[in-house]
Amino acid sequence: MNASKVYLKVQRVAADIARQAREVTVADIHEAMGPQGRGALMGARMRPLSEGQQRIAGPAVTAFCWPGDNLMMHRALYLAQPGDVLVVVCQSELSGAQWGDLACRYAMQKGLAGVVVQGCVRDIDQVRAFGFPVWSTHIWPMHPDKSGHGSVNAPVVCEGVNVRPGDLIVADGDAVICVPRDEAAQVLAAAQAKMRREDEVAEKVRAGGSVWELSGAAASYAKLGIEEVNAAWDE
Repeated sequence: MNASKVYLKVQRVAADIARQAREVTVADIHEAMGPQGRGALMGARMRPLSEGQQRIAGPAVTAFCWPGDNLMMHRALYLAQPGDVLVVVCQSELSGAQWGDLACRYAMQKGLAGVVVQGCVRDIDQVRAFGFPVWSTHIWPMHPDKSGHGSVNAPVVCEGVNVRPGDLIVADGDAVICVPRDEAAQVLAAAQAKMRREDEVAEKVRAGGSVWELSGAAASYAKLGIEEVNAAWDE
């Protein structure tokens, strides 16, 4: 008896929250979450395939795949809806590609926001040409089977982060972050407020202000009582 299970329904983060989250950076979301934000960031191995201004946000649809097999990815892709972010986990990361050009074509046709893969992707020249947003931990063309067990729309751990179906996934050139669905509205509001504050600081910098002062670095430095010597170190 196998332990595979596919859930056909997902309780998704609200569409308007996902839409607004596309205008917020991962860095601001991470900081808006406080200490919890450190654990919400996927590891630094997770990188975008394409450079540029790609930024996505949407509810997670998850797939956990057997080593060397991407059958559950295909089932999740089939069940995904427009605006979803497909989160695929294969712990034997180089055992078989989880994503390629045909999956990419289908995802674009369905209107998915993007895909995040702990594992390898292939056909990257074509995928990059499509412009479809893809983040992954590896690039490797190893052939995958389509006969293995796994799960769809069950919680997964993707590059160190707990991801539940329907949670808010936000990704940009910095990283990928997962915000729990029931906290997304509060986190988004805090991140938007942080962006507004930074915009105000940026205006002051453009007017000639010093980042040393405006960032709070000067005040922190003053508290440390560091000795400053008006000479070169080797005089």
